[in-house]
Amino acid sequence: MAKISVIGAGSWGMAVAWLLDGKGHTVNLWAFEPEIADAINNSGRNPIYLPKVQFSERTTASSCISTALIDAEAVVMVTPSIGVRATAEKMAETLPQDTPVVILSKGLEAGTHKLMTEILEEVLGNPSRIAALSGPNHAEEVSKAVPSATVIAAHSPDTARYFQDLFSTPFFRVYTNVDLIGVELCGAGKNVIAIACGMCDGMGFGDNAKASLMTRGLAELVRLGEAVGAQTDTFRGLAGMGDLIVTCTSKHSRNRSLGEGVARGDTLEGYQQRTKMVVEGAVACNSIYQLAKDRGVDMPITRFVYEVLYEGLSPEEGLGLLMNRPSKEE
Repeated sequence: MAKISVIGAGSWGMAVAWLLDGKGHTVNLWAFEPEIADAINNSGRNPIYLPKVQFSERTTASSCISTALIDAEAVVMVTPSIGVRATAEKMAETLPQDTPVVILSKGLEAGTHKLMTEILEEVLGNPSRIAALSGPNHAEEVSKAVPSATVIAAHSPDTARYFQDLFSTPFFRVYTNVDLIGVELCGAGKNVIAIACGMCDGMGFGDNAKASLMTRGLAELVRLGEAVGAQTDTFRGLAGMGDLIVTCTSKHSRNRSLGEGVARGDTLEGYQQRTKMVVEGAVACNSIYQLAKDRGVDMPITRFVYEVLYEGLSPEEGLGLLMNRPSKEE
């Protein structure tokens, strides 16, 4: 059994820590809040995120990153995308150059438009030991051993296979993929489309509207992927279509829920204050929209979400603009 450091104690971090704990690994968690680390050590539970999940004595927690990384044989990063660079810079102070690192955060960095693995390669070095995990994996279901599947992408096949073996269980099936750009872009982009689908729900529309948004949303993600060097097949797989379906339709989806709330008069700031959670699609929307503009890629649904969240466009106005665009071939 291995000694694994899980960096991030939100819902997804707790779910994967529980999965690794259940396989018999020793898990050292890093929690930003000292009170969460103390609660995990004292009770084996996180009082805020997935509070019903019980850990064994193999799992301990610390609010000090260097402590959480002691003797780590592998690192699993599960921090919000906006904190990945700062967290990686702290990790770089003590993490050996050959320790495998997999990131589960989904997004693009504001300003640079870098993928999460590109940030890690820049800050931590040794790109061959870095991987990304992405797929239709709601933390609430994984933590209950509900059957799920996911994708590990890495430049190095050995690194991909290492994490494939680390995460695989009878209820969590793990595939590998060499298209790191495509897998990560799918993970960031589908969250934006899910916000649009949530707005569709909030405005009281039906299955036809949501299916149309999902299908055309996938088409615009493929266009962007092709422009930045991703493989088209990736968007038809678990990281693309699979994750898009679950994020656009599930009651667990923060991104869909945000869109629904905005359509009913809520705001992004109000939603995040109330739920105490980062909505990755709202963060990614800005970067993806700007990247599409830079590359000359037409992404009308992404633009719709961006203008509603950041420029004061109403969801009803945005939908009208989408539906009345010039007719074209599919």
